[in-house]
Amino acid sequence: MKNIYLLGATGSIGTQTLDIIEKNPNKFKLVGFSGYNNYKKILEITDKFKPEIVVLKDKADYLEFKKSYPDIKAVYGKDGLNILATHNKEDKNSYLLNALVGMVGLEPTISAIKIERDILLANKETLVVGGHLINDLKKDYNFNLYPIDSEHSALWQLIENHNKESIKQVIITASGGAFRDLSREELKTVSVKDALNHPNWEMGNKITIDSATMMNKGFEIVEACYLFDIPIDKVKPIIHKESLVHAMVEFNDGSFMAHLSKPDMHLPINYALSYPKRRKTKIKQLNIEDLNNLSFSKMDYSRYPCLNYAIYAYKQGGSMRTVLNAANEIAVKLFLEEKITFLEIEKIVKQALDNHKIIDNPSLEEIYEIDSLIKSSIEKLYN
Repeated sequence: MKNIYLLGATGSIGTQTLDIIEKNPNKFKLVGFSGYNNYKKILEITDKFKPEIVVLKDKADYLEFKKSYPDIKAVYGKDGLNILATHNKEDKNSYLLNALVGMVGLEPTISAIKIERDILLANKETLVVGGHLINDLKKDYNFNLYPIDSEHSALWQLIENHNKESIKQVIITASGGAFRDLSREELKTVSVKDALNHPNWEMGNKITIDSATMMNKGFEIVEACYLFDIPIDKVKPIIHKESLVHAMVEFNDGSFMAHLSKPDMHLPINYALSYPKRRKTKIKQLNIEDLNNLSFSKMDYSRYPCLNYAIYAYKQGGSMRTVLNAANEIAVKLFLEEKITFLEIEKIVKQALDNHKIIDNPSLEEIYEIDSLIKSSIEKLYN
């Protein structure tokens, strides 16, 4: 039995995680979770799983929640996330599953690491912005970090039993997002509704927009470097419209290995939860006889400039990755609020990178300060 502390239970990854926990009551127990805007769903999860601790959005939700559940420990806000991450500090048979979206996910990950709780990671910002901090923590704390992204889970499974020196390159696939068949000219007039219509995956709004700009793939390239200690020049993205091959590894002897499955996040979540075992899932199975129309094409970096920005920020290092993430996060928010056009997302990110003076090895406090400054300065321009 593994005890699960789930950050972001009401989102896409969180919902699918709860589905796996519910179907495996003898394997996993939801001890605590956080929710945000969907208060009704928080109540449904509480009634179904009977957790010890729940994190609410704010004090108003907290006070309302305590009226109905006086015996459940309730906390709220940013501090509440850290309290959940370290709840039952002596519980070594546990996972913190971080499915939060945005910078808010970094600090609770660090808090959990400091009590040596193993991490199942879907929060991109933890490594994109704080990868150097996580690497430093590895020197002082004993913990495991398991990826949940489909591409990184695939790479994990492909690389695990191989010597790193035998790897020539790793390849992560990209569907191309909602606008993969449109020209740059056509992108000038696309709507939010259009952008949220992903052809293959069901995901949250922000990651769906990041998929359309290809910033999501840029983040995944950075994450792969930290997760597997691989130079960024050995991480190659390619377009694969069918989303059936999630990653490939090319070895020095000329051979390739690939990971294939239906595009269903239950699989990587289940693999991370069950590792090192493979437990059955109920995802739709691939019919190998039908795999006669797989397509792969070279990534067009001029078509997707956000990929270049992510690689640039990683190579520059230091606080540049914080700027990359902060500018993108606020730009996507503005686009979803229909305050900017789709192509202005990449423009905002580039301007932020161009104007930033790098701080080497920023602390957690400096990261949050830079994040806040970038977001507030950009938001003022469009409100």
